[in-house]
Amino acid sequence: MPRGKQVPKREILADPKYHSLLLAKFINYLMLDGKKTIAQQIVYGALDVMHEKTKEEQLPLFEKVIEAIKPQVEVRSRRVGGANYQVPMPVMGSRAETLAFRWIIAAARSKKGKGMQEKLASEMLDILEGVGAAVKKRDDTHRMAEANKAFAHFARRG
Repeated sequence: MPRGKQVPKREILADPKYHSLLLAKFINYLMLDGKKTIAQQIVYGALDVMHEKTKEEQLPLFEKVIEAIKPQVEVRSRRVGGANYQVPMPVMGSRAETLAFRWIIAAARSKKGKGMQEKLASEMLDILEGVGAAVKKRDDTHRMAEANKAFAHFARRG
């Protein structure tokens, strides 16, 4: 049972170059210390690098990457009669996006060597090929949910 009032979702402005809300959210996730201009340069640069390599339009390519990495199910801890169970639950839309952003950025940051622009571009290209750290993270999440299917009946016991 949530306590208090639900905090209203903040409206964010679409990004200036492609006018996409999804891309604006991703830029905000990447941003460190409020340096949005730098985050925009990194993301736009990464999209340009991907465009060079695939010859596809930047925005549809980015949307394809996000769609490919979004998780369908995740496990959540649920306490039932003194024991904690990992209960598989479907992931709601905005949370799926958030997890996808988080995994892509974490995977890109963990790569060694090149600048963030190249690391981000290479991680996104890896996702399109079905390899890479973010894909592994999504697959692990799905595998955990599959392994704990037996506890799915705890999902909606209110």
